[in-house]
Amino acid sequence: MAGKFQGSGAAGMNTIGALTAGAVAGAAGTTALNAVTYLDMVWRGRPASSTPEATVRKLADVTGISIPGAEEERTNRIAGVGPLLGILAGVSVGAALGGLRAAGYRPGLVGTSLTAVAGALVVGNGPMTALGVTDPRTWSRTDWLSDVVPHLAYGIAAGAALEALDPAPRSNAHAQGWNTSITTH
Repeated sequence: MAGKFQGSGAAGMNTIGALTAGAVAGAAGTTALNAVTYLDMVWRGRPASSTPEATVRKLADVTGISIPGAEEERTNRIAGVGPLLGILAGVSVGAALGGLRAAGYRPGLVGTSLTAVAGALVVGNGPMTALGVTDPRTWSRTDWLSDVVPHLAYGIAAGAALEALDPAPRSNAHAQGWNTSITTH
């Protein structure tokens, strides 16, 4: 049997298995993104980005949701919600990749990784841009590198994890271990 999640025949994993594998892959990608981001902070001595917290504040304003507590408690809650939304975004992009995989989208490791990068960039930066928290058109080269490099790490880790959890379907002969090569004597 090929892969850890077996679906119905040669089509690969079933939908629930694909979404689960995708979510796990998204969590792996999120861990890689966070690690690269924190390494960049250590390397350059730069502060954490304020955009996740600004996004939470803006979302609260737009939706009319009040964040409870005294000023310090609200600030701490906002500081916690920002990263949690990032984790949710990363796991959700992974789950979506798993769903695409269940639907037959299997472009291989490079294609899966690039799709993960694109998805993470859109899901991560889209809401902040739409809310007016940031404008990528005004970013410097360093700003872009600080954003793209961790997202590349996300895509590579998520793509590799998803490929490992659900290897591409193999032919029946290959899956059964049959040697289909032609030998000459």
